[in-house]
Amino acid sequence: MATRTLLLRAGSPRDIDTVDALMEQAFDPRFGEGWTRAQCLGVLAMPGVRLLLAWLDDEPAGFALVRTVLDEVELLLLATVPAHRRRGVAATLLRALAGEARADGATRMHLEVRAGNDAAQLYLAQGFAKLGERRGYYRGRTGQLFDAHTYSLAL
Repeated sequence: MATRTLLLRAGSPRDIDTVDALMEQAFDPRFGEGWTRAQCLGVLAMPGVRLLLAWLDDEPAGFALVRTVLDEVELLLLATVPAHRRRGVAATLLRALAGEARADGATRMHLEVRAGNDAAQLYLAQGFAKLGERRGYYRGRTGQLFDAHTYSLAL
């Protein structure tokens, strides 16, 4: 079996086409979890926002977007394309961002994930603890509402 190379690099608004393509593949539009191009660009322009891209064998495999406010980090988006799931891409992105946040003085990372999303298992495996629930947090393309579970990780 050939060894695969996973590379992480900091992203910027210039990477919006890559982010768009990754979101198109990673997020099922039924659930309303993906963001629009305008939303991503708006957040990328804010202070304290960091985009990290993952490349597997020179192919875009995923990304994570976080925002730091004071000593807390919020994971805004985490996406891995289906062809590269369960290969450590998302876990590597999370560990890298948590390490960077810790080095910058952050003490906690927060996120929310749609109830029923398999990604919750990843967050638990990475040390996140479930804190609560937000009813009707996500609105799917047909208007259906989906609950979100909130998680937190002490850094």
